[in-house]
Amino acid sequence: MTARSSRKDDILQALASRLQNAPGGRITTAALAADVGVSEAALYRHFPSKTRMFEGLIEFVEEALLGRINTLAQETGDALTQCGKVLNLLVTFAERNPGITRILNGDALTGETERLHERVEQLFERIEAQLRQLLREAEIRDGLKLTLPPTAAANLLLASAEGSISQFVRSRFKTQPSQSWREQWPVLDSAVRKA
Repeated sequence: MTARSSRKDDILQALASRLQNAPGGRITTAALAADVGVSEAALYRHFPSKTRMFEGLIEFVEEALLGRINTLAQETGDALTQCGKVLNLLVTFAERNPGITRILNGDALTGETERLHERVEQLFERIEAQLRQLLREAEIRDGLKLTLPPTAAANLLLASAEGSISQFVRSRFKTQPSQSWREQWPVLDSAVRKA
């Protein structure tokens, strides 16, 4: 890893840390530069704007989550079990990255450019599309019977995980999203699976 990319990583880590440690607080480039130990000018050599810093964190999320989700989707087995693994990954990722979770939830993007909101929206659309695809394939391949159409079932499952993530942010990271998820998932599984 080059010094340049390492400094970029340091800046992104400082931003994620600020998001975690100062929920609701305004994040300035001066404070970020101080956290990293560089001047604001040096900060802007790595990222031309705060928007690009947020995009860097969103790119990290996309790489971390979507690659692993694609791997989980390729595993053999019951589609709803695969959906559960995908959503557990999302909830666990949020729990381990509280500052970044504020971006996923939109809390940290208030007042930021619309492009950032669209990137996060697209990320969740891709996750929901993967869930929908798993359910559709299982209906055809395995004869899985759902209580809802795959589109509605995928939306319900993702909305439940997103709700846990929102509660995590709203509680200022006290209510761990995985805390009840292990108990809630079997209920969700049985709610969308026809007996």
